Amino acid sequence: MKLKSIVRTIAILAALSAVAFFATRPTPAPVADTRVGQPLADRAIVEKATKLRLNDQGKTVTLVRQADATWKVATYHDFPADFSKLATFIGSLTDAKLERLVTSSPARIALLEFKDTKIELLDATDKELWTVTLGKNPDTGSGRYVRYGAEAKAFLASLSAYLDTESKNWANTELLALKVDDVAKIEIPFAAASASEPTSITVSRAKKEDPWTAEKTPDGQKLKVDKISAVLSSLSSIRFSETNDLTDANAVAAKASDRLFKIETFDKKVLKIALGRKPEEKKLKPITPPAEGQSALAALGTAADMLKKDADGKPAEPAKPIAPEFETIPAGPVFVNIASSDASSSVNALMQKRSFQISDYTFTSLPQKSDELFEPAPVAAPAKPDEKKVP
Repeated sequence: MKLKSIVRTIAILAALSAVAFFATRPTPAPVADTRVGQPLADRAIVEKATKLRLNDQGKTVTLVRQADATWKVATYHDFPADFSKLATFIGSLTDAKLERLVTSSPARIALLEFKDTKIELLDATDKELWTVTLGKNPDTGSGRYVRYGAEAKAFLASLSAYLDTESKNWANTELLALKVDDVAKIEIPFAAASASEPTSITVSRAKKEDPWTAEKTPDGQKLKVDKISAVLSSLSSIRFSETNDLTDANAVAAKASDRLFKIETFDKKVLKIALGRKPEEKKLKPITPPAEGQSALAALGTAADMLKKDADGKPAEPAKPIAPEFETIPAGPVFVNIASSDASSSVNALMQKRSFQISDYTFTSLPQKSDELFEPAPVAAPAKPDEKKVP
């Protein structure tokens, strides 16, 4: 082979080797970022924020810090926020660490599914202090891909927080938190079945360590102390399960048949707690209309039908009237309305915003009749006559 041909072949092979090297070489590791190993969210930034905003799949939750350091759910009627839930969520952001810089390549970032799932911390002027967009979870291991703002960098963070974008779920559901030891008196209402039955029973005590006594105790009866404790347990801690407009039909119907409990504390504050629901209703089912082309009278039969005789030649028995059929409409949800004599109580303002549903059990577990509060009193043994001593 001529020297010139050999040189040409060597040059071609070298070029092919270079192409193969660049085509198969591994992707270079991303340049180190000083934030790797640091918390996902800096606590100092969190403390400056006055607004937390969550976005996911078109839903938005906004929580706003108040001047007294409490938080409200701006996207749910400005209800007080569940501080425990908020603290847990913020803690998950500050506890999570950036484990590594995954990529700075736009093409690879596009594969990590960064969409509209976003967490934002803002100041009082709505200026963005901190924001991350969440991508998918890694195929292996734990954590979540995250991206700060519009940066062309994607990180893996040890974040496991659940992004709840239902605004109602961030509201504090506690409507009333009353210490039982603070209660001095409670009036328990009833729907009297007869004129002789009381429409309410009031029980009271002078001090928290004193026994409960009823104003009117039936002869031979005594108060069921455990029943009073159960009533107070149900009424002292009330949480809502759902809220409705003040004009909601079920809420309006509930007011027409509510039971008004009155609680007085030792410091003379009075709470009025009205519980009610639309009662179960039985309705007459509509009569099936006659067949097409048949009048209502014709549907009942003809005069000839009445003259028909049975097999024994006796006049046939008239047809029995059709028994009416009823359908049962279940009772509506239970609603509560609370009024406090304490003008500073937040519950008064809440009651002006929405109607509040509570669990059925809170309502159905309360005594329905006055005699449920009493039980037979023990009969004292008759005194023995003095025995005469026999000399």
